[in-house]
Amino acid sequence: MVVWQDGSMAKVKTTLSIDENLMRQVRVRAARSHRSQSDVLEAALREGLGVVERIRSKARLDEEEALELASMVVHEVRAESGRKRKP
Repeated sequence: MVVWQDGSMAKVKTTLSIDENLMRQVRVRAARSHRSQSDVLEAALREGLGVVERIRSKARLDEEEALELASMVVHEVRAESGRKRKP
């Protein structure tokens, strides 16, 4: 791992296949927050991986079980949020 003098880590260029609707959300969030798409994706990955790790360690689950639980919670929150928005 390479760490620069300012404390930031070296970036790795990669290619991903991402759902077009999800990528549209990334572009919108990047534009609204005046950040790059890469910064938005990196922040989302860090947050998501952090959530999975916290669930895994607190519930003493393995990685796959923690990911499944986190995914289930996200879907429940999104469904509830959608119900609140509809008149």
